[in-house]
Amino acid sequence: MFISNNPVVRYFWLILGILLSIIGLIGIILPGLPTTPVMILAAACFFRSSKKLYEWAINNKYFGQHVKNFRDYKGIPRKAKQRILTWMWVFVSISVLFGIPDKLLIVKIITLIAATIGTVYIIKLRTI
Repeated sequence: MFISNNPVVRYFWLILGILLSIIGLIGIILPGLPTTPVMILAAACFFRSSKKLYEWAINNKYFGQHVKNFRDYKGIPRKAKQRILTWMWVFVSISVLFGIPDKLLIVKIITLIAATIGTVYIIKLRTI
């Protein structure tokens, strides 16, 4: 564990982890909002701020195994990769085609580049 000795830094990571956990938990109920990637980020925040919450994140019955697999470099299941990529591109497409105004072309381009980088990263992750 790397829990910061600086209380300001520790509370920053704790608050960010809690916010990410809330988003991740909403993702369990709300289709299209990814749970596992958000909870991986939350666990990383808790790793730096709270042993108790980190243990909760990696031992959770809904997403804990995915967080552990990612943490231990074991990879992610093929089905999860497919879901992640499908939903990511559905929302990126909606954003680029309908959500981002045409006058913000640079934002559309940055969004597509970021999604492409994310896609490459997900594809390169080990498949279990």
